[in-house]
Amino acid sequence: MGLIKEPLDVDFVVDPRPLTKAEEKAISEFIRADKDKRKQKELRAKAKSKRKSKQLA
Repeated sequence: MGLIKEPLDVDFVVDPRPLTKAEEKAISEFIRADKDKRKQKELRAKAKSKRKSKQLA
């Protein structure tokens, strides 16, 4: 990938603002759900690999 050049006629300005309590809660819940989902996927993959290794033995 190459560098993305900023257009000459456009100024990009970001004005940071603090998150509201509702936004913080929504982000936290999303992160928690994503971690749980990844953990479950990892556990299923481990269990599947154990079953395959037992069948081969």
